[in-house]
Amino acid sequence: MRNIEMNNLAKIEGLLFISGDEGISLGDLSSITGFMKPAVLGMLEKLQKHYAEDDSCALTLLQSGETYRLATKAALAPVMKAYFEKPLTSPLTQALLEVLAIIAYRQPITRIEIDDLRGVQSSGSIQKLVARGLIETHGRLDVPGRPFKYVTTDAFLDYFGLQTIKDLPPLTEQMSLEDMDSDIFLRALQSRQKKAEKKGK
Repeated sequence: MRNIEMNNLAKIEGLLFISGDEGISLGDLSSITGFMKPAVLGMLEKLQKHYAEDDSCALTLLQSGETYRLATKAALAPVMKAYFEKPLTSPLTQALLEVLAIIAYRQPITRIEIDDLRGVQSSGSIQKLVARGLIETHGRLDVPGRPFKYVTTDAFLDYFGLQTIKDLPPLTEQMSLEDMDSDIFLRALQSRQKKAEKKGK
């Protein structure tokens, strides 16, 4: 019985995790898992209690209306702040370049769409790119959960030496945008970055 309960809790926790900063509604948690809303509420309460009582757990559960999302505990704020501020002067990592490339070529795009392209969670990378000023939110998608849409900024153009977004290097003439994976986005943007670096030498 305990294993079944843990598996059910894991489903709720997993959905909370992949929903990222946008969070997920009680209705969506119920419809996706097949659990009745009262049962979902009970599992959310168990998760919140677990997070609050376990000092070795960094998570807490936040609620806004009927939307729930995971966040780090307030006590960890200084460490989290250092994580996002320290890399501001360092080069973009492979993961950051990949997320940035996808946003550049597919904007406006939601985090969930980025995750689908990459096959991994992108919330942390998106937050870093926002902190660097290379991307920003541009409204919300009119679907359940109303996820943020992300676009590149003027700072992005400056970083890669572009006049407008139309100056991005072409991906390929043979393939449509929908046929391309994140590696192709990444290679195209990396090629542009290398050319910019050579000019700067």
